Amino acid sequence: MKPLTKQQKKYLNFGIKLAIVGLATWFIFTKVNNQKNLREFQMLLQGIQPWVVRGTLAAVMLLMLMNWALEVVKWKYLSRRVEHIGWWKAIKSVFCGLTWAIFTPNRIGEYGGRVLLLKPQNRASGAVAMGVGLFAQLVLTSVFGALSIAWFVSTFLPTPDSVKFGIWLLAIIYAAAFLVLYFNVHWVDALVGKFGFLKTIKPFFAVLEDFKARELLHVLVLSLARFIIFTSQYILLMSVFLPEMPFLSMVLMIFILFFIQSAVPSLDIFDFSVRSFVASNLYSYITTQDIAVMAIVSCIWFVNLILPAIVGAVFVFNVNYVGGNKS
Repeated sequence: MKPLTKQQKKYLNFGIKLAIVGLATWFIFTKVNNQKNLREFQMLLQGIQPWVVRGTLAAVMLLMLMNWALEVVKWKYLSRRVEHIGWWKAIKSVFCGLTWAIFTPNRIGEYGGRVLLLKPQNRASGAVAMGVGLFAQLVLTSVFGALSIAWFVSTFLPTPDSVKFGIWLLAIIYAAAFLVLYFNVHWVDALVGKFGFLKTIKPFFAVLEDFKARELLHVLVLSLARFIIFTSQYILLMSVFLPEMPFLSMVLMIFILFFIQSAVPSLDIFDFSVRSFVASNLYSYITTQDIAVMAIVSCIWFVNLILPAIVGAVFVFNVNYVGGNKS
């Protein structure tokens, strides 16, 4: 096949960029425009003092910026095993990945959107390194979620003591297994090597052998800081708009909400439906304000995912998808 000319590559790149931004814009517009829970959140605001509303939303926005700033720090730290990148490129990578994530199942597009700013020869290994960071986040979600589910069953469901003990034991084993696997992430490289049909991709997983326990702990601490931040967003909004809710139950149910979200396959853009449904049923055990809960969840969905994806659409135009990358 005749190779593409420089001019053809230029037009093809421009077409791909337009398609990505156009698709993201359409998804965002249609879903936000039909998002009943966001309109209900606006109605919820009417019963609160304006200065409280402004201060609370400003704090949620600030926490969102801190959340993604930490992700930038984490990505720069992880990618150094593959390619040293500057802070500006790390920022562009993260936000570009967010734009890709909203219209791909289970955020799989985030890998492509982020690593495309690396050199072509480093992208596959970069995706593996990025996976370490996502796995660290999953470890925390699984540990806190499993233990919170055990608490939920013990507190709200009529079960014999023997069953409660078994559930707590399973939750502890489940959480411990995730921690052990995380700190032995190099096992994945060894596992890939066991299968002959994976021989061609085996070299890309070699980067896992380079991560020492101290580095994995550093990544886990950064992930924990992010976990605390987006948990704080929920706590802040629920404390202001649903002050009667018991604090400990509210927090532990947030952990369960995160756990279920991570386990259910979905698109980011449809994720508000999953979040709202789960949250309304979960929080029905401690409050009758299910509309308020769904509205709060939708607000955080919009702030944490949709606004950054809009910003990322700008950076999508900074990537060449054919014939190398642009930084």
